[in-house]
Amino acid sequence: MSSSPADITAVVVAYDSAEVLPACLAALAREGVAALVVDNASTDESAAIAERCGAKVLRNARNEGYGRANNRGAGAADTPFILIVNPDLEIGEGAVAALLAAADAYPDAAAFAPRLVEPSGRVFLQPRSLLSPDHLNRAREIVLPEGDACLPFLSGACLLLRREIFTALGGFDPEIFLFYEDDDLCRRLRDAGHALIHVDGAEARHGRGRSSSPSPQRRFTARWHLAWSHYHVARKWALPLPGSIGLVENAAKAIGYGMILNREKMMAHAGSVAGALAARAGRSALARQGLEGTEARS
Repeated sequence: MSSSPADITAVVVAYDSAEVLPACLAALAREGVAALVVDNASTDESAAIAERCGAKVLRNARNEGYGRANNRGAGAADTPFILIVNPDLEIGEGAVAALLAAADAYPDAAAFAPRLVEPSGRVFLQPRSLLSPDHLNRAREIVLPEGDACLPFLSGACLLLRREIFTALGGFDPEIFLFYEDDDLCRRLRDAGHALIHVDGAEARHGRGRSSSPSPQRRFTARWHLAWSHYHVARKWALPLPGSIGLVENAAKAIGYGMILNREKMMAHAGSVAGALAARAGRSALARQGLEGTEARS
């Protein structure tokens, strides 16, 4: 029996995403996919906009982070598939049908991703990962697939997942607030014997970084978590930890940009330093966000 869009719940995590949500949800509606928006305590009209667009909305009292919020959405779904969708992504015409056709054609696969097209027209394909064997980390040799392809990693910006497999593995790592959660999930799926399929016949347009409105403080927070999560997944998978050279370089850049009053870049590099120092000291990302000791809601 062929799968249909009714077998999918799209999970969209929103955090001050009012500007991009309408287009994201409209594209899902055109494909016949029901949307469930998990609002991470937005300060704008994200939740109200999602409701007006016909989406079911789960409101978090606090910003739970990307992975934990997606886990909550998956727990509230009852369909065989969930479609993880960033709010700054628009699924293309026919993409859902192509993803479902791949799911029917490859029953041993657990995750399916479309071609991700950036505003410049560039097709984004994740060529490398911290969690990938060295022989697969060939960023300069990456060739876009000319058809469906089994890949070691897929981007979490748009990812069709078999819900039972996702939940059986515990979903995204709840210790990660932001960054590397999709790499970690793909590694666990592969280790459990499930294939990951890049579906060439499906396409989605990705805004890349437009999920929330930018600010220097958000740049600091994002880079803090990027640095922290690097240490976390390195420890989790027994990989070499980042060296001190990068920390020193980021500190020097933060000072340099501060001297020329470039606050945005100063805050970004300062965030990298602060996140690395916190990880080295054994502080958790959840503690920084006031979430330590709390259970991710399901």
